[in-house]
Amino acid sequence: MSRTVDQVFESVWQDEGVGAKVRRSIGRRELRNFDPFLLCDEFCVRAPAGFPDHPHRGFETVTYMLQGEVVHQDFMGHKGKIKAGDLQWMTAGRGILHCEMPHGKNDAIGVQLWVNLSRADKLVKPAYQELVDKDIPKGERSGVKVKVIAGEAFGIKSPVYTRTPTAYLDFTMSPGSQLDQPISEGWNSFAYILSGEAFFGPDGQAQLCKPHHTIALKKDGDHIHVHNKSSSPCHFILVSGQPIGEPVVQHGPFVMTTQQEIMEAINDYRGAKNGFENANTWNSDYAN
Repeated sequence: MSRTVDQVFESVWQDEGVGAKVRRSIGRRELRNFDPFLLCDEFCVRAPAGFPDHPHRGFETVTYMLQGEVVHQDFMGHKGKIKAGDLQWMTAGRGILHCEMPHGKNDAIGVQLWVNLSRADKLVKPAYQELVDKDIPKGERSGVKVKVIAGEAFGIKSPVYTRTPTAYLDFTMSPGSQLDQPISEGWNSFAYILSGEAFFGPDGQAQLCKPHHTIALKKDGDHIHVHNKSSSPCHFILVSGQPIGEPVVQHGPFVMTTQQEIMEAINDYRGAKNGFENANTWNSDYAN
């Protein structure tokens, strides 16, 4: 049975970072802490705006570029470019201090998802999984194209390891096409439409969803049925994850399970210790 739509709302531009704009889906008042997801933003940024030096602890950031490029640099010496179609799956774990800034003169547009980590994984060593566009598995079936960023679709699996079990799929549906994509039992799932429109849900209960709509799905089925009845392609991401079921205590870029752990994270960052050893001496190439 297809899952039905729980709620739909439009994500509108809001200010974030330094001069950047984001359309927030997860993390708004309508859908806050959609376990295991903490935040999901479609971002648009052009130099000199961006996301200068800032810390993280306790979760993962997933950056998927749609247009343009961003440069990434952290206090452990990792740096590089994330170009259109590329993926960076960063595990902040016990601590990362980094910057994410647009490269070039054009808009850098992409999606960033924050995936929570269980208490057992929150203090793991920071790590990166990075795939350029050509190395992300792709498939096509009955007028529907997919990029398998994490998880599986059309019998194709992503090589990305997800500490918190997660599926992240980028679909483009041609006019008139239909999709039935399995979703694991008990997992929370949502879609975000980047362009075009489509009907989500089973026949008779389907809802028409349009550009920049966030669609939270109920857990009442084992797949989602999507039908593009329009004359234009529909491009959307479908994300699902296994709930962690632990308390979420967030203080800006730190996400832990207790207020005491948040205070420890703040003290560690300020004191440059326990994972933040370089924090008080490092500045990125883009720091003001």
